[in-house]
Amino acid sequence: MSDNKVQIFDTTLRDGEQVPGCKLNTQQKLVIAKQLDYLGVDVIEAGFPVSSPGDFASVNEIAKIVKNATVCGLTRAVENDIKVAAEALKFAKKPRIHTGIGTSDSHIKYKFNSTQDQVIERGIAAVKFAKSFVEDVEFYAEDAGRTDNEFLARVCEAMIKAGATVLNIPDTTGYCLPEEYGAKIKYLKENVTGIDNVIISCHCHNDLGLATANSISGAINGARQIECTINGIGERAGNTSLEEVVMIMKQHPYLNLNTDINSRLLYETSQMVSDHMGMMVQPNKAIVGANAFAHSSGIHQDGVIKNRETYEIIDPAEVGVTESAIVLTARSGRAALAYRAKKVGYELTKLQLDDVYKEFLNFADHKKEVIDEDIHQIMKNTNVIAAVVA
Repeated sequence: MSDNKVQIFDTTLRDGEQVPGCKLNTQQKLVIAKQLDYLGVDVIEAGFPVSSPGDFASVNEIAKIVKNATVCGLTRAVENDIKVAAEALKFAKKPRIHTGIGTSDSHIKYKFNSTQDQVIERGIAAVKFAKSFVEDVEFYAEDAGRTDNEFLARVCEAMIKAGATVLNIPDTTGYCLPEEYGAKIKYLKENVTGIDNVIISCHCHNDLGLATANSISGAINGARQIECTINGIGERAGNTSLEEVVMIMKQHPYLNLNTDINSRLLYETSQMVSDHMGMMVQPNKAIVGANAFAHSSGIHQDGVIKNRETYEIIDPAEVGVTESAIVLTARSGRAALAYRAKKVGYELTKLQLDDVYKEFLNFADHKKEVIDEDIHQIMKNTNVIAAVVA
């Protein structure tokens, strides 16, 4: 793998599906898994096999159909979890078991009533047991974001010695600031023996709206896998958004970070996940929201009509959107009205546009958005005989 390649680990079907009301059946998961493989993700976390017979069956079926990506199953640091995951993944061309344990003081004290040394011992045992089934074993240090860096380094070093191939450093509670999370990854890169022989992974939650920023900071500081979901769905406030991290790396080539994602499939994939999960994408969602390439301010519209790059840093086609949208509202100017009028068949002179614009404002003051049918009515009301565009 290139030193600049950042693997995209998609957990839409595991962490994403933990959103209340977003349960998918096996057939829906298979459809999404095929799309993720086509999209170019490196790893598909297909589920948590021991959690239910349905999840086991889904992971098992996904393992059969995925052609390119690694298929991953989540477990706790529990032998039966690992054994069940291995069974579910037996048909995968590239199987991975993802096992781990909480490492923060809060988890050790309140969740496990344990000690740091005992947690390390449990992690070692889990990695070694998983390694007896598959070569590719990822270890997660749950709540690493709030784990002391020195202890976290001890944990990582022990898991590398036990055979882990990937070290997941989750900001499970979405607590870290980007500079803190980046510094944590940098500390591990500089202080863990054998760290250059494994992949460091970022799994960031969005409780403070920083999941994407934290993941990018992690990658800048040496992580080479980002765990994310389509549309940023996931527990509580969600996970790192796949489409956001992919396009950030693509739009900032000086970072020297790249992925194998076919970005032109992002919008299509976003819509597919939204439809199957019944979870609407917020209109102002970056990259894939309905308003991501929509302009309603007259100043912005005038600039975009003259040259798209005045107000858009991404060509909509790069993410699979047909074109930018010029939305007519009371904030729109003459340039936008002339542009939309031409789209529906009217070529207006400057004087005609002045007359039509007055009537347009009357419409716009009473409607949230002026649509194509309204433009025909406006033209009728003003009695303007415009040249008809063929």
